[in-house]
Amino acid sequence: MRLTIIQPCMGRRRGEPYIRTWQMEPLAPAVLAALTPADVAIRFHDDRMEPIPYDEPTDLVAITVETYTARRSYQIATEYRRRGVPVVMGGFHPTLVPEEAGQYAEAVVIGEAEGLWPQVIEDFRRNRLRSVYRSHTRPPLSGSTPDRSIFAGKNYLPIALVESGRGCRLGCEFCSIQTVFRQSCTFRPVAEVVAEIKRLGRRVIFFVDDNIVADPERARELLRALVPLRIRWIGQAAISAAFDGELLQLLVESGCQGLLIGLESLDPRTLERMGKGFATGAGYYRAALANLRRHGIRIYATFVLGYEEDTVGTLEEALAFAGQERFYLAAFNHITPFPGTPLYRRLAEEGRLLHHRWWLDGEYRYGMLPFAPRNIPPGELEERCVAARRRFFGLPSMIRRSLDFGVNSSSFSMWLNFFVINGLMRREVLQRRRYPLGDENFSGALLRVGEGAACGDREPHRSGHPREWVSE
Repeated sequence: MRLTIIQPCMGRRRGEPYIRTWQMEPLAPAVLAALTPADVAIRFHDDRMEPIPYDEPTDLVAITVETYTARRSYQIATEYRRRGVPVVMGGFHPTLVPEEAGQYAEAVVIGEAEGLWPQVIEDFRRNRLRSVYRSHTRPPLSGSTPDRSIFAGKNYLPIALVESGRGCRLGCEFCSIQTVFRQSCTFRPVAEVVAEIKRLGRRVIFFVDDNIVADPERARELLRALVPLRIRWIGQAAISAAFDGELLQLLVESGCQGLLIGLESLDPRTLERMGKGFATGAGYYRAALANLRRHGIRIYATFVLGYEEDTVGTLEEALAFAGQERFYLAAFNHITPFPGTPLYRRLAEEGRLLHHRWWLDGEYRYGMLPFAPRNIPPGELEERCVAARRRFFGLPSMIRRSLDFGVNSSSFSMWLNFFVINGLMRREVLQRRRYPLGDENFSGALLRVGEGAACGDREPHRSGHPREWVSE
């Protein structure tokens, strides 16, 4: 049996390459490859950096779908299904809207692949593929080590993505993560995480955990185990970790170079509405950030705008706060109602959605507001978010923030890195503006299940392709 795994891009402008030439390894396809039985021949194609060879012989295609890549994923599925190749979809978006994804794939995996994927493969082999595979409980993550052999020959950044845990216990209204995982967390055994990092042999690690300090005791266990590895790492964490002195010290000793922290808002009313009531606004944040600064931890802070009380002044306050705190990086984005989240349901009930399925709307572009805020016209909020990014990543701001020699530029090499990373972020932020969802070069309509080719009802390809594509 031959399996093709696809990493879709967000979209593509007509006649142009994808928006950037450097990419990090996509972890989800590698996890899927690791769960695939050893006798299945696997090919992997990254739509972000290479053309997809649709006519390459294969028996089954698997696509991991996020909301921003949904339209492009359905286009890719259509191309394969026109050729009679069945498609399986999984990931966050199909889990949130399985009925929609099921219109463009022969099978949809709802929930996590662990515990489900081997059954999908077995059913396909026996010609009894079901339309839906659903995980009713959270599977253990033990043994879930990615198979990075599928990345051979790809020109990815030399930063290793590692997952030590999955999920978040916070209940933020806008977050699809808490919706999918129902405010729960699961963790890989620390010994498996350490063994994976040792095998990788890389000095820079990005932990993709949604909140690496979600369970403080488990975080301490992990961090202590990382100390002897002498790695440098970055990750994502809740701001509450800043008030745990022992945890902060372990973060430093384990090699933490920086954390992405969602501050979201400085207004206590907005934080309460979001579901982040534990954070009480600017004063709480300043105290926490001072603790992080004393430990030399760089911060990538994110703010979201467009909640009920937000005005033009709210964005200006967030931008000023980011400058005062000299964040290494910062993001100023409007909230986006992802399907299935409490925010999406609330805005739909209030009649404030401008694009009900914005991720499929051919007129929608990245960065547009798909809803109507209370106090700022949608177009104006979009423009002001872009202007805030330009100002934060402008040269005067970068120079001021680079002069933070205690944290942002603790050595000459780090000072240079600061400008390189901030310059790349500025370029990417502006490149993504008004970017299409889906490939504008795609011709024809999306093929729904039951239309066109009868997927799977054909003889498997036989050709002179490389040996691993020949079923034995």
